[in-house]
This record gives sequence, structure tokens and C-alpha cells, in this order.
Amino acid sequence: MFMLRNKGLWNQWAPIPLRVIIGYGFISHGWAKWSRGPEGFGKLLQQIGVPLPEFTAWVVTFLELFGGLAILAGALVAVVSIPLVMSMLVAMFTVHLRYGFSSINTIGLTKAGPMFGPPGYEVALLYIAGLLVLVLGGSGPLSIDQWLTRRREMSERQSNAPHAT
Repeated sequence: MFMLRNKGLWNQWAPIPLRVIIGYGFISHGWAKWSRGPEGFGKLLQQIGVPLPEFTAWVVTFLELFGGLAILAGALVAVVSIPLVMSMLVAMFTVHLRYGFSSINTIGLTKAGPMFGPPGYEVALLYIAGLLVLVLGGSGPLSIDQWLTRRREMSERQSNAPHAT
């Protein structure tokens, strides 16, 4: 009953955990590329036939680092989501599609535990869906986007207010 009465309140705060996990996910993937050197990622891109692989590796590394940070902060989410979704689509169609849907592909079992193969496209779709939800539903409270919107609305109200002469 409490949840139903306060559904609007809960809906307002729903984007925050989505921003946190998506932002952190992109940052951690970008940091992994950065810490190993984007050149290594460039070699992978070259193997799969991506044009300008070293340049693309640097662009994707910075996109994931700074795009993830922007999503985490709720800053320019609609703008930043476009290249992030494109990056996920490229990864999905060039790398993950051949391994099927599941992000966890168990390929064997050893005494140490299960062995996992390459991930499928499930996680890429989850990132894309999460970004679309943030673009369509807004980045929520405690976001730079909301702060900018409020600031713009206050400025518009002040400029439309009747002026005393």
C-alpha cells in the first residue's frame, strides 16, 4: 500500500541506480582498455576488420571513460547515449553475436569450477536498453541534466515575467 501511494516518488528516483550501474560499467570497461593500453585493444579491432583500429581504440577508450562518467553524473545523457549505443551495436554485431545470446557461456567444468567462454550479446542489449530508458525517461534527480533544466526554466520564467516600469 505504501509503495502504491508513493509510486510517483519511487518512479522519480528509479533512474539513479540505472545511471550508477551503466556509468560504472562503461567507466570500468574504458579503464580496463586504458590501463592495458588502447593499442592492445586496437590489435583486437584490427583482427576483426575494424577500419583505423588504433584510432578507433583510443576513441572507444575515451568514449567509455568519459561517456560513463557523464551517464553516472546524469550529464547530457541524451547526447552521450548516441555514441555509446552505437559502440554497443558495433561490439554486438562484430564480436558477441557469434556466441549467442547468453552473457555467461559455460564451456566446461574443472576441479577449480566452471570454465566460461566468450560472452554473447545479452549485456550489450542490456546497456542499450538502459541507455534508452534514461534518454526517454530522463536521468532523474541528483543529475546535472535536471539541474540544467531547472536553471533554464527559472531563466525563462524570469525573462517572461512582466517588468515593472
